[in-house]
Amino acid sequence: MTACRTMGSGVGRVQVRADDLAVREVRFLEPDDDAPDAGSSVVLDEAVRELRAYFAGDLRRFTVPAVPVGTPFQQRVWAALQEIPFGETRSYADLARQLGTPAAVRAVGGANGRNPVAILVPCHRVIGSDGTLTGYAGGLDRKRWLLAFERGPGLGLVQAPAAG
Repeated sequence: MTACRTMGSGVGRVQVRADDLAVREVRFLEPDDDAPDAGSSVVLDEAVRELRAYFAGDLRRFTVPAVPVGTPFQQRVWAALQEIPFGETRSYADLARQLGTPAAVRAVGGANGRNPVAILVPCHRVIGSDGTLTGYAGGLDRKRWLLAFERGPGLGLVQAPAAG
């Protein structure tokens, strides 16, 4: 059974859905979205605890299990996103190269945009090759906020080259 909880954050209300095994969804809510809490699970409690610690500035790496449902290619992209360190960014092209599919920049972008576990799988850390903020399912204002929050006061965005 999937349980869900809504919590406040630096980027507005967030709804977390989890079952007894893993977080299945983290999504941003709009002010008029009706999102009642339902059920409970140990994983949901841990996810909310970790997200609160993240937004308080006390957590940089999530340990709660997050298992988004997607195609094998999407799974590969989402796994690569989890390798981007807190406070750093990568481009869509960097990720495509890292996955061994340098021509698949658009496909990487599509998979990134379909990530159902925002923040835990840090799709907000992906930017354009020229350093611009490009598309974000949660909205560019939220992406801008998350990146500024992670880089901390007085620090610039860090774009490290992809491993390889």
